[in-house]
Amino acid sequence: MPTITAADWDLFQSLHAVLETGSLSAAARVRGVAQPTIGRHIETLEQRLGSPLFLRSPRGLQPTELAQELRPRLEDMAAAAAAAMRDVAGAAAQTGGTVRITASEIVGCEILPPILAAFHAAHPTIEVELTVSNRQADLARRDADIAVRMTRPTQNSLVGRRIGMITLGLHAAPDYVARHGLPADFDALEDHAMVGFDGTAPKLEGQVDIGRPITRDLFVFRSDSDVAQLAALRAGLGIGACQTLLARRYGLVPVLADRFQINMEMWVCMPEGLRTTRRMRLMFDHLVAALSEDLRETRGPDAERAAAEPAAALKASIRTVEA
Repeated sequence: MPTITAADWDLFQSLHAVLETGSLSAAARVRGVAQPTIGRHIETLEQRLGSPLFLRSPRGLQPTELAQELRPRLEDMAAAAAAAMRDVAGAAAQTGGTVRITASEIVGCEILPPILAAFHAAHPTIEVELTVSNRQADLARRDADIAVRMTRPTQNSLVGRRIGMITLGLHAAPDYVARHGLPADFDALEDHAMVGFDGTAPKLEGQVDIGRPITRDLFVFRSDSDVAQLAALRAGLGIGACQTLLARRYGLVPVLADRFQINMEMWVCMPEGLRTTRRMRLMFDHLVAALSEDLRETRGPDAERAAAEPAAALKASIRTVEA
């Protein structure tokens, strides 16, 4: 079997693109090359590896076991290459460069845009990339440079700042409440239209008890998109969980506020090796200041006390960035 060398990185980039997009044509668009070029790259790799990477079927390309085994390594290589390009561009730009941020869907779409707009106005030479996903990106692998997370990080290679507590509660639009009234207790929710998840259930164990399992059949509107759920609430479709910060912004009415409440920590994190990089620290400090200001209006006495606790009592293995 012919030897695979570092010079074959271009072939592996094409393989990664096909695995990510599911087709030769889509991979070609991502890589900015012609579709036949992607096809030749895959054929060359298959010849050198001595085994097929995809099975052709009416449903399209189906990755073989070999391709699936290669996927995580290719993801690592792609993340490292993207991070290296950002670092090189930043070093060349001196006062500019790129910062890649990762956040959950609702934070990325509803909270960060005005914060990032203010950052761009203050630092127009720094380019910003935002990846929005409820899956937690691997900062140690440099999937992103900075993360806004709803859980406390535990990786030793990260530094972070705890912003405070995000509170979720049940809410509904004023016109829904005008038409249907408010439930008196959890049992009365059965008489109301509920908005919630479809296939991906949030982890709620030990956080809230409504007297019955929280499963998808509880909801008349289902979506795994938090943004779609928020849009449904604002449209008056029913009752659902929403961040208190956003509920106040959009004038939503609290429902069973004294019985249903979920609290989550918000953190801003980055790899320790980036803390001395100017553009990274500028963005990190900006996010900490702006998010802290956004949360201040929703903090109750308990959250204020928690925010004032020493960092050592709040962290596990993560180091806290100095002020």
